[in-house]
Amino acid sequence: MKKRWQHCHAASMAGGRYSIIEDAALVTEGAHIVWIGPRAELPAGDYGETVDLGGAWLTPGLIDCHTHLVFGGDRSAEFEQRLEGVSYAEIAAAGGGIASTVRATREASEGELLTGALLRARQLLREGVTTLEVKSGYGLSLAAERKMLRVIRRLGELLPVTVRSTCLAAHALPPEFAGRADAYIDLVCAEILPQLASEGLVDAVDAFCEHLGFSPAQVERVFQCAGELGLPIKLHAEQLSSLHGSSLAARYGALSADHLEFMDESDAQAMAAAGSVAVLLPGAFYCLRETQLPPIDLLRRHGVAMAIASDLNPGTSPALSLRLMMNMACTLFRMTPEEALAGVTLHAAQALGLGHSHGSLEVGKVADFVAWDIARPAELAYWLGGELGKRVIRHAEELTDV
Repeated sequence: MKKRWQHCHAASMAGGRYSIIEDAALVTEGAHIVWIGPRAELPAGDYGETVDLGGAWLTPGLIDCHTHLVFGGDRSAEFEQRLEGVSYAEIAAAGGGIASTVRATREASEGELLTGALLRARQLLREGVTTLEVKSGYGLSLAAERKMLRVIRRLGELLPVTVRSTCLAAHALPPEFAGRADAYIDLVCAEILPQLASEGLVDAVDAFCEHLGFSPAQVERVFQCAGELGLPIKLHAEQLSSLHGSSLAARYGALSADHLEFMDESDAQAMAAAGSVAVLLPGAFYCLRETQLPPIDLLRRHGVAMAIASDLNPGTSPALSLRLMMNMACTLFRMTPEEALAGVTLHAAQALGLGHSHGSLEVGKVADFVAWDIARPAELAYWLGGELGKRVIRHAEELTDV
């Protein structure tokens, strides 16, 4: 049955721009968009239902393409330490950072992890998020990574949201492998990734390429393993130093490289040639009080698509608002509101390998959209916090409770 949605304006984000349609109408059939355009051009037809959107602005459903929202424990004490001048590297060296979350995650039951993850995911959904990615990486053993990935799959079953599951087993060195990073990468490639992929728990593979994480050579082994398993790759790269991980990721055709504060022009050129998306994470930049800005002008100059994500995690970006990340991308990184909206819709979809089906209001794509009670699209990046009036539609059905 076809459904007609009208009395609205649309920022379709086709082509990564607002692509404004005044006095728009949109037609859905099943879970997909079958027509969009000016209401005056709406084809005559038999519409089983007509929905009046009250003059709202339509955008694609928001997409958070980089989160770590499944975890155990709490790291608010580290937040206090950083405010007192202790660096992230010093906290990690003292057994904090990722290692502390690994301990808490290993100790938590699957049910406990799910309860916490549902609370955090619902915060994102209330802001209009209809698709999100969740990474593992706080387990760092086959059993604990499996536990995390099972919880990630459950999120997509229990909530009205499309969830992509990324295995980040190469996130940090587990304590039982201290001083034996190559041996741990052996385990990741020989056992953890193949087994979890065979169980259908993995949509993509990620790694942390940094002096606190793994070397480019070690990451390359993970990429080669992912390729043998037929899994797309992503990478945490150039957050704290320049190791040219983003160039390495581009060489392997990565969906994205994320953070990127220390990338240089050669990295931007490599990503442009590969079509890899630059995922920018202003929450971590803000919480760590960094001063090295990601090179936005380089990314623009070379035509690298820029996505924005919450990086929701317990240590460096306890961010429960994707719209706040849009504002930070504008105020801290000097992106435009139009770039910010593209960053949480079309480009975020591309960073998840979903650009063909999500991220813009176009014929053939999934009917995930938000009808916002705003005067213009820039308001989505303008307001700091608070819930804006809206109606969230997923798969052509309006959500009434998340």
